[in-house]
Amino acid sequence: MGTVTAALLVADALVRKGKFVQAIPEFGPERRGAPVRAYNRISDKPIRLRSGITEPDMVVVIDSGFIDSPDVLEGLAPNGIILVNSTLPPEELKKRIKINGRKLFSVDASGIALASFGRNIPNTPIVGAVSRVLGDLLPLSALEEAIAARFRLKGEKMVNENLTALRRAYEEVKEI
Repeated sequence: MGTVTAALLVADALVRKGKFVQAIPEFGPERRGAPVRAYNRISDKPIRLRSGITEPDMVVVIDSGFIDSPDVLEGLAPNGIILVNSTLPPEELKKRIKINGRKLFSVDASGIALASFGRNIPNTPIVGAVSRVLGDLLPLSALEEAIAARFRLKGEKMVNENLTALRRAYEEVKEI
């Protein structure tokens, strides 16, 4: 699903804007295709802490199959943000995800990926949605620069497809 790449794109974009950032992947003992978590720690000052994040301000669920997992929102701040890659109607999402006063957003990142690349790789669309949700903290222009740098060796077509997916998700994400 590109979870680690999504975290790296966010980190690259934020570094370009002068932030201090960590992108922390968390893998289990499984091989490719197993569930993966990735975190970003963001600060205006150098970051000395070197651990996983246990109390996130935002949770992004790239694989909607995990929305029913009891630990998906573990440690999320009471005023936290939840962003889900989903096509479920808003009322169904609200039933399945116990938001408890948190803000809930959704975007069909998989559908956007299929339309843009012909494959279900929703990492670029999901970071476009994250940009919209976070506003000035993660400017779309910084993500555009990070994507151009990351994919430039794979060709202009790959860069353009990713930029299209990024921008489309930025426009289509909705608060529920």
